[in-house]
Amino acid sequence: MNTNTVFIADDYVLAETMGIIAEKLRSRGVGVIRGPKTQKGIRLKYPDESLQELFGTADVAVFSSRSVCDDRVINAAARLRGIVNPTIGLDTVDVKLATERGILIGNGAIPENYIGMAEASVMLMLMLMYDPLRSMRMLKENLPGPSLQEYWQRLMHKKTVGILGLGRIGRETAERLSTWGVNIISYHPRVTQEKAPGYIKMVDLDTFYAESDIIGVFLTVNEETRNMINDGAFAKMKDGVRIINLSRADIVDDAAMAAALESGKVAKYVTDFPNEAVLQMKNTIAIPHLGASTEESEENCAEMAVRQLMGYLEDGNIKNSVNYPDLAMERATDSRICVFHKNVSGTISKITSAVSDFGINIEHFTNRSKGDFAYTVCDINGEAPDALMEKISGLSDMIRINLIRA
Repeated sequence: MNTNTVFIADDYVLAETMGIIAEKLRSRGVGVIRGPKTQKGIRLKYPDESLQELFGTADVAVFSSRSVCDDRVINAAARLRGIVNPTIGLDTVDVKLATERGILIGNGAIPENYIGMAEASVMLMLMLMYDPLRSMRMLKENLPGPSLQEYWQRLMHKKTVGILGLGRIGRETAERLSTWGVNIISYHPRVTQEKAPGYIKMVDLDTFYAESDIIGVFLTVNEETRNMINDGAFAKMKDGVRIINLSRADIVDDAAMAAALESGKVAKYVTDFPNEAVLQMKNTIAIPHLGASTEESEENCAEMAVRQLMGYLEDGNIKNSVNYPDLAMERATDSRICVFHKNVSGTISKITSAVSDFGINIEHFTNRSKGDFAYTVCDINGEAPDALMEKISGLSDMIRINLIRA
């Protein structure tokens, strides 16, 4: 009998998607705990008194950007093996702590999500250059056409487009622009020129700010990137630069952006993260966090989330992980040992030797690594005694061990 339990947060925007995930999991025998309602404009922090009830029995937790998975949640969830966001962002999750605890973190990196973000980014860049909303206003209000000196539309052709963050969405955006006759530059702290496509020139951050006519922000939020688009950054940019931010609100300092728009340093701004301050900014297009919310992405992300959740719960297979390596292995036996560990020399031999010491044969074995961390899966013949699990857990450089029985 399946005894897995999944916590599913509420999300007032993704309510239907979260509901579909819950129903599909229940139909497969998984226990489901639903979180309390979220409210527009407020990130939900779960009260201390509710943590044990909500997370105490959860094997996996499904969050979105509208509720917070902080250290309190992780500490309360003794059984937690995975944290999943069916969309892309993970800035509300304590990724560092979860990784240190051997808790998988996955997101909805399905093509419909990141392609939708890339298409929206290109569209919004064009809107910043051509301002069709102003053209519509001229038509509706029967205003006279502009004189030669008053034309507000600008070509993207031969302009320099700066891609700030060369992850999947940044790369997809750049690929779509690569045949448009624009110069594409990028800054990413961990991507070298050798790892970038040939049509992208990697530059340092000061050069990036100084040369970009249009900037697309595609970074994740961390201590290095929080409020990095600030007064100091604007001082290094061209006058009249255009900026889109479909990444995360916390990367842009709102007060600094408002001042830059007032002074004309920034000609126009698009953000997917409206708040009261943003709605008062001049020359700004604010979108209610719907950048990649297409019919296709909403239809597919629920199915994707369920498929990946079940693959992880039932077989330990990993897909679209941000902190541990992806790994998929066909089941060879009924007993599967899954080990999260540090990516150091000799670790694999320690695991296999421990299994061998108990006279147990490894029928099938796979290992993958990602940066400082690694994941090893062993299908063994027969049962895995508690003493074996304790021995592997006690080995140096081990982080977490899960035993999955068919």
